[in-house]
This record gives sequence, structure tokens and C-alpha cells, in this order.
Amino acid sequence: MKIILKSCIIALLCIMLAGIAGCGTFESDYIDPSGNTIATRFIPPEGYTRTTTDDYGEYIRSIGVLEHGSRILKYDGTAIMTKYDHAAVLDIDLDARDLQQCADSILRVRCEYLWSIGDYDSINYHLTSGDEFPYSMYRQGYRLFVEDGTKVALEKTAEFDDSYECFRDYLLRLFTYAGTISIESESMVVEPENMQIGDILVFGGSPGHAMMITDMCQNSEGDVLFLLSQGNTPAQQMHVLTSGTAFSPWFSLDDMVFPFTVGGFTFPEGSLRRLP
Repeated sequence: MKIILKSCIIALLCIMLAGIAGCGTFESDYIDPSGNTIATRFIPPEGYTRTTTDDYGEYIRSIGVLEHGSRILKYDGTAIMTKYDHAAVLDIDLDARDLQQCADSILRVRCEYLWSIGDYDSINYHLTSGDEFPYSMYRQGYRLFVEDGTKVALEKTAEFDDSYECFRDYLLRLFTYAGTISIESESMVVEPENMQIGDILVFGGSPGHAMMITDMCQNSEGDVLFLLSQGNTPAQQMHVLTSGTAFSPWFSLDDMVFPFTVGGFTFPEGSLRRLP
């Protein structure tokens, strides 16, 4: 009897510790633990095939994922205390400051893609103040100066620099002064039936929140499933969410009825949007 009771106590403690420390690993028939990208880690359910997408969608599918079961780390290297609410952690590094949060993670992916194809002029996003912050000027040596938290100016104080290091420095400035309010205001509303990989769910505010459509698949009857990824506050590694459905981590487009609640956030009508 003592042995049984001791075993039960040990098992209970293990469950409690796993919940507190976030050590639990989400398992699913639709996950290949050996896959090292979004496209190879996640398996469409039987009868579904990945949708045709544009270059940006393929770029997102090619993003690396960390070892199966990896915990979500904050910007300071400590683990986020979660249980089974993520299916994978994306292999996207963080700066050691609390900057790359939810909207910033989406801007990071979009800007990295544009930079990788040399479309520098399109890396031009607004700050929460409404001011434009073009990377094309930053690489020319123009630096951002913010006075009293509202007055924004670009002044040439540096030489031309087209290095990746300079681009990353630009992103840190963007993350500091952009957010859910700015990406909501400069993105366009998308109807769910027209959803594409790379589209976002966003509601602006302090706090607001934002997530990104990371992959999609479809069956012969036109039923669509999709993956959702997010960064969060405090700044932390971007990760793929679980859906709580029979196809988890895949979400069903049929379930995207607004207000749409996912991951503890409720997105109102018009929240599905597309960044330029």
C-alpha cells in the first residue's frame, strides 16, 4: 500500500512539475519529430494536400523549427511556463532585449523575406505614431530620432551600409516603435475564404495581439486547414500553436467565425489581414 501511495505521489509531482516548468511535449499524428522545417515537421491529415502558395508562403514553409519538444524561451534565455499550448518552436533568433514581441515577430518574418529577395524598398513600415520608417533610408545612413515619445525625425548621421548587421539594427528600431496598432492600420482586411500563408490575425491596442498563418492544406471537397504561429509578450521565440481539435495542431477554416478566440485572445470581425 505504501509503495502504491508513493508511486502515485511521484506521478502526481511529475505531472505538476511538467505543468509548471512547461516540459510537456505535444504529440500528434500530424507531427514528424524528425522534420526540421515547418513543411517537414507538420503533416497534412489524410486526404489533405498543401495549398499552392506564392514565394512568400514557400519562404514561411521553409522556416526552420527547433528540436521536437523544445520549450519556448524568452529574450533573456529563460523558459516560458507553458504546458501543451505549442506544437513547435521556430528557429528564429531573438535579441537580448524585450523587443521582438507578437507584432514584431510578424514584421521580422516579412522583412527578412523582403531582404532575402533584395526588395529593399518594400521594407517600409509605419511606426505607432503613423510615421513611415523606410529601410531604404536607413541603409543610406539616416537614423531615427524620437523626441518626447511623439516627434519623429530621420537624420543622416552614418555612412551607407547594406550589411545584414545594419538591417538587423533597423529591425530593432522598428520593433521599438511599431506594434499591433501600426500593423493593423497599414494592413488590408482579408475574407477567410481568401486567406493565404503569411496573412495575419491582429487587433491593435495596448495590449493588442497578432498571430500569423504559417501553413495551409486542403482536401478535394475544399475544406481548408491552417497552422497559426505567434510571438508574445514578453519577447519570446515564435511558436506554432496547438488547436485543440482532432487535427491539432491544424485549425479548420470552418471554425474561423468572428469573434474568433484562440490562445486566450479574441479577434473581432476584420482581424484577418494582409501586410504589404
